[in-house]
Amino acid sequence: MVDPVTARLWGFRSLYLLLAAIIVFVRLLPLDMTVPVLPGPDLLLALTFCWTIRRPAYVPVLLVAAVYLATDLMFQRPPGLGAALVIAGTEFLRSRRSQNRDVPFAFEWGLVTVVLVGMVAANHAVLALFAVDRPSFGSAVFRGLVTAAIYPAVAFLSAHVLNVRKPSPGKTDALGHRL
Repeated sequence: MVDPVTARLWGFRSLYLLLAAIIVFVRLLPLDMTVPVLPGPDLLLALTFCWTIRRPAYVPVLLVAAVYLATDLMFQRPPGLGAALVIAGTEFLRSRRSQNRDVPFAFEWGLVTVVLVGMVAANHAVLALFAVDRPSFGSAVFRGLVTAAIYPAVAFLSAHVLNVRKPSPGKTDALGHRL
């Protein structure tokens, strides 16, 4: 028989993979053939950051790496660069988990915004270093800020629809390990 804690953990990992597949599928569909005026948000990145802050066990490093390597290949971006930057960002957020447990949402949102802008700057710098075609820096920063702007909606939906919330202080799992 499967332990309920393990089943819940793998259920949420499967849900993350399913949501990632849906987001990528929708982005690949040719829904609008006009040139967009404003860049759209990166919903997958906002979802990944939200779940990393709230329940890091639901989005392990290898799962994030596999998802973002696949998106790099599907969207014809430099293979591995986006995955490496997302892993660096998620690991930074994961390392601050104990300090961010009791902070207000505004601080969490600000931290995510700073990480997003840092990732955009690092991506732009690496692409410039290797002379790869890249969007303008202003456009890339604006896309990061649009992603940061939808972060509260992603956090709200994750908490109230998908039930991915921060553990309360002192909460332990079935084995007695602190969450």
